[in-house]
Amino acid sequence: MNIAADTSVADREVITTREFDVPRERMFRAFSDPQQLALWWGPNGFTNTITKFDFRPGGAWHLTMHGPDGTDYDNESEFLEIEESRRIVYLHLRPMHRFRMSCYYEDIGEGRTRLTWRMLFDTVEECERVKRFVVPAGEQNFDRLAAHLKTKC
Repeated sequence: MNIAADTSVADREVITTREFDVPRERMFRAFSDPQQLALWWGPNGFTNTITKFDFRPGGAWHLTMHGPDGTDYDNESEFLEIEESRRIVYLHLRPMHRFRMSCYYEDIGEGRTRLTWRMLFDTVEECERVKRFVVPAGEQNFDRLAAHLKTKC
């Protein structure tokens, strides 16, 4: 039996939301431009090397996150849906946890944007296993994004 069919989405999902003082288009570019993305992606202390970034549905995203302790974390994802300045959906394939990430960019007026990340895991067990580090890492990622958005990139 597939456990995913027997549980609600909420049991398999991690949601992170924050409001930013930048227009939605600027926020979207911070992700859709791999040069910008490499500057802020990941939790505190991480740097990134993006070796492939085919930003279109069906396109591949290959990223190596370099941890502060010198450990490299290779990641492979596939873009599923892209709606300019509104939504990016990708499937994180490997090597560690597999999940579907949906990024929503909502204009909340006065040049402000609400960004919501929804990570959907295949099973409750996988979600619970990674939640303890994914939640604080997501907040750190948003902190780094906020700092990046204050630059002229």
